[in-house]
Amino acid sequence: MKWMPAYVGLGSNLQDPPQQLRQAFAALATLPSTRLVYQSSLYGSRPMGPVAQADFCNAAAGLLTQLDADALLAALRALEDSLGRAPAHARWGPRVIDLDLLVYGNERRSSAALSLPHPGIAERSFVLRPLCEFAPDLIVPGVGRVADLTAKVSSADLWVIDGTVH
Repeated sequence: MKWMPAYVGLGSNLQDPPQQLRQAFAALATLPSTRLVYQSSLYGSRPMGPVAQADFCNAAAGLLTQLDADALLAALRALEDSLGRAPAHARWGPRVIDLDLLVYGNERRSSAALSLPHPGIAERSFVLRPLCEFAPDLIVPGVGRVADLTAKVSSADLWVIDGTVH
């Protein structure tokens, strides 16, 4: 089976968010037929949407995987469950952990189950800035180069919590 690059966005704003992301990185490293290659610094960000809630902690991970996109998404959902994510949550609401498949190789698709690349990636500094740490030249299919996209969004509501890139 061919190894594919995949990129995951991580987020949490409940129950010690930086620790939640550290646990999520460790869990990503245990996925079958998958290697955790990069993990970004941890960033703080203001929440999106209409729900009043605490600030988020965000990061990005770079993976190499032999899983197809659907199997990887299922593995990410299973990790969220094992890390304590509640099954039902408000859109853009508070959460213990959120693992979003951002980019999977050059794949582009839009379905009820999975949209690739992840919708809104080009407008979200809390996704782009962590991703830019280790993949500035990544071309988000149909969207553009990560470094160019990052330069176009404001990072005013983003701050570094832990500046350790692995």
